[in-house]
Amino acid sequence: MYKFESRMALLHMDRLKIRLLGLCLMGLLATQPSLASSFEHDLTAAALERTEHSVTYNGAYYRIDYPNGDVPADIGVCADVIIRAYRAIGVDLQVLVHEDMAAHFDAYPSRRIWGLASTDTNIDHRRVPNLQTFFTRHGQSLPVTRKPGDYAPGDLVTWMLPGNLPHIGIVTDQVSAETGNPLIVHNIGAGPRLEDRLFAYPITGHYRYIPPDYRRTTP
Repeated sequence: MYKFESRMALLHMDRLKIRLLGLCLMGLLATQPSLASSFEHDLTAAALERTEHSVTYNGAYYRIDYPNGDVPADIGVCADVIIRAYRAIGVDLQVLVHEDMAAHFDAYPSRRIWGLASTDTNIDHRRVPNLQTFFTRHGQSLPVTRKPGDYAPGDLVTWMLPGNLPHIGIVTDQVSAETGNPLIVHNIGAGPRLEDRLFAYPITGHYRYIPPDYRRTTP
């Protein structure tokens, strides 16, 4: 009887140790930021930082370097907010969009919309329809709803403005006290701004793009 009770006691202790080990591992994992949460924080911070820059809205065609090419820092359009925010955290959408377009040109709307027959590293990544195609192909195309909670920090939203002008912005982790809508960083003409514009125009797309090999580059 004594040996049986001893064995039962040891078995109970082993099970207890396993449970404690499991709890410790769960606690350890909980303290480590996931790739998604790390990326959302970094991209949102980069987007908010863009609002500190004085940028004149200018969509003129410029010849720029490749890779890491950019138009002059004091000008830009809505797509440049996205390009610059991603580039600030080490992701060059100019290269990513170009490489995908070069390999799958007909998947992009350049021929249909602009009558182009080849890629152009100066402008392809700065066009909203091309970004929408890239994010759909390599990220997540998420449901378009009227629920503020469906739009997470770091998500990308596209709209159609009056005059059939495509527009794009980044969802942030800040929320309007009046409407409860997440605030958007975008450039609709007055430079990068943080505004309550999520439902101001017809939404044409809702995306989430986390590069598969993303590594945190900011503190």
